[in-house]
Amino acid sequence: MERCPQTDAFAQKVGRKWHVYSTAQVLKSVNELAWGLHLCGIRKGDRIANVTENNRVEWNVIDGAVTTLGAIHLPIYPNISIQDYEFILTDSGARIAFVSSERLFRMIASLLPRLKDLEAIYTYDRVAGALHWLKLQTAGQAGLREPLNKAALDEIKKKVAPDECATLIYTSGTTGDPKGVVLSHANLLSNCMACAPLVQNGPHERALSFLPLCHIYERTVVNIYVYLGTSVFYAQSLETIGEDLREVRPHIFSTVPRLLEKIYERIVERGSKLRGLKRALFWRALGLASAFEPDRPMHWLSRMEFAAADFLVFSRWRAALGGQIRAIISGSATLQPRLARIFSAARMPVYEGYGPTEASPVISVNYAANGCHKIGTVGPVIPGGIVKIAKDGEILYRGPNVMMGYYHQPELTAEAIDAEGWLHTGDVGEFDEIFLKITDRKKEIFKTSGGKYVAPQQVENIMKESHYISQILVVGENRKFPGALIVPAFNQVIEHFEGIGIHLRSNAEVIASDHVKALIESEVHKLNRRLGHFAQIKKFVLLAQDWSIAGGDLTPTLKLKRKQLLKKYAKEIESLYAVEKRTGTDVEMESVTHSPSPASDAREKNRV
Repeated sequence: MERCPQTDAFAQKVGRKWHVYSTAQVLKSVNELAWGLHLCGIRKGDRIANVTENNRVEWNVIDGAVTTLGAIHLPIYPNISIQDYEFILTDSGARIAFVSSERLFRMIASLLPRLKDLEAIYTYDRVAGALHWLKLQTAGQAGLREPLNKAALDEIKKKVAPDECATLIYTSGTTGDPKGVVLSHANLLSNCMACAPLVQNGPHERALSFLPLCHIYERTVVNIYVYLGTSVFYAQSLETIGEDLREVRPHIFSTVPRLLEKIYERIVERGSKLRGLKRALFWRALGLASAFEPDRPMHWLSRMEFAAADFLVFSRWRAALGGQIRAIISGSATLQPRLARIFSAARMPVYEGYGPTEASPVISVNYAANGCHKIGTVGPVIPGGIVKIAKDGEILYRGPNVMMGYYHQPELTAEAIDAEGWLHTGDVGEFDEIFLKITDRKKEIFKTSGGKYVAPQQVENIMKESHYISQILVVGENRKFPGALIVPAFNQVIEHFEGIGIHLRSNAEVIASDHVKALIESEVHKLNRRLGHFAQIKKFVLLAQDWSIAGGDLTPTLKLKRKQLLKKYAKEIESLYAVEKRTGTDVEMESVTHSPSPASDAREKNRV
């Protein structure tokens, strides 16, 4: 922050107004809070928990203050279960917790009798009966008026070594208890410095941040913004992203594929409501965008057609996202190539990257330099890192950003990092020239009863290219064929059938409709052609409810919790294999439906 002093280093909306915070203000608050923590006994190595529902400047102040002292910042997701809170706070031995709201305060306060190490809970918002975080900052502010205390704080800073732990991040994972990933100051700094030149920036750019700061992906991206002098505007919530994009007009933001899918679904939904020439132009533009390939030479007639599409259609898409986007960074899950093409065609290029928390997290990323961006890949390996592909296809990585290990779990650490320092990522991939491609998760690849291996993520990404499929889980381990649980894109399906005089009023009606089943079946059949016969979906179940974090179906970064979904829908999965209609040696495609309870059906009617 001292490298690029700004008047608007950070901004967040309070009420109807954006409040900006200068670099000087933030640094002053960091030092004051650091001394306030020191006064209440926090020392090097102590764990300090931090939980906020939405990204806020207070989070950065706490991060800076804690690491200034050589203490360990413990960011936690706000939407995990109370059991996970108890496990993380117990396992880490956190001494202090900062929480943003009354809800979080009440939840964690209820655990205090069982948390022997937790001494105090401070809140961002003012909450009756709770300690407010400004109490610490105010005490630190008063203390730093004394020159000797300023000198003492400077000495504390000097004693923080690069190879010491800076943060402890419990990965949400898709199975089992969370694991504490130990990352050093050097891990975080090396990843930031390697990636910053790839992100680049222009004069006085703005970024919108809405992914959780407790996730190392967004935290590293924000570190890069700060290093580059990009102003960071924090979205109010995931529900206000559209409004915030239009108000902030950012030049760059990071996201996960699911949010890009939702933006795309909204674009298609609006385009479907057009009529006449406007409708024809929209679908033609969408067709052009779906086939777009960055840097590929284009015939002059195609250039003219793209120019017309840009003027009439793509410019409206850009305006909906603020009109200034030069780059979108996508990570945390596999991005559909079709989405990358569509956004890139509209001059909002999406640069997909890859890396686990254990690598701080970036291992590879696409970026804007010539020859360094290829759709369908996660880009070249970052400077200073090395990737090799193991015999079984697993991606192995070595670099200065590899974690110190798992907290209190030496055996798991030895499994993850071998004797030569290679991090075993658990992801399966391959190289396409200099570009790394992720093909699946090693542990998620399954074998059918016929002995064929199926990579479910690959199949799922192909199927999600349909306008009418929102979410999908491919199943079939030790079964005769792959099947799928499918959540339709309800708004698109309803809009499609409205256009031909078929009225569907709720999600339950959608999945019960024979017309919808036939539509999804035709989509699956069409996309199956791109897969080997053994990987093709033969049967599917339609589900009436979207999968969500709150429902325990998705991780906080919107990845499928496969183990939980398999358990939750065990009956529906069994129905796929209960009766098999055969023609010759093939299994005919069939669909069944899964309706929610009457109460949840009523909720779905309200949502639609």
